Amino acid sequence: MKLPAGRATNGIAAISVAAFLLLYLAGKVADAAIIGGFIPARLGDPALLQGMMAVPVWLTPVSCTLIHAGWLHIGFNMFMLLFCGRQVEHVLGWGGTLFLYGVGAYAACLAQWLVDPASTNPMVGASGAISAILATYSLLYSQQQVRRIGPLSANLVRVLWLAAAWIGIQLMIGLASSGGFGDLGQIAIAAHIGGFLAGLAVTRPLLRWRFRKKPRAVH
Repeated sequence: MKLPAGRATNGIAAISVAAFLLLYLAGKVADAAIIGGFIPARLGDPALLQGMMAVPVWLTPVSCTLIHAGWLHIGFNMFMLLFCGRQVEHVLGWGGTLFLYGVGAYAACLAQWLVDPASTNPMVGASGAISAILATYSLLYSQQQVRRIGPLSANLVRVLWLAAAWIGIQLMIGLASSGGFGDLGQIAIAAHIGGFLAGLAVTRPLLRWRFRKKPRAVH
């Protein structure tokens, strides 16, 4: 299967891999997680990292996407990004794809903050932003036939079904990984859910923007 070209997707992947290699080879991954990862408690306590050259808290949803814990982390994330992102970019274009990725990153951090606003554990990785890409990919390329249910349109039913399925999958992953629901905030399950829901929410507006009719000149 030949994937379509994707300048934005390739660019994000290249920057992410370069950042990981620099941090990994320098042995600074742990330090970067503190100063550049998303720490929910910083929103309520701006002085938490006072005296450190930390990334401004409002930029950490972006900077945390460039920090990965190890080879498996970066490898799996980049595989999903390149496979789904290129196909999404083929439809939305580079601008829409960058916007989608950014919205996913911020929505992921918002969801993680809502789960545990006092947490001082840094959240790192691009999986939240990539979850938004996966959501749009699922809507664009789903082959499943969906019928309307009462007043709910077929499109809304599809969105609700995808949202429910993704939340269920993430909860099961969290349960299997932690042995219970008490540590879900520690493994960024909420971030995955937040990014995915954001992707579902903005896909239709992005499609309308992408294929908007340009005004014709009248002579």
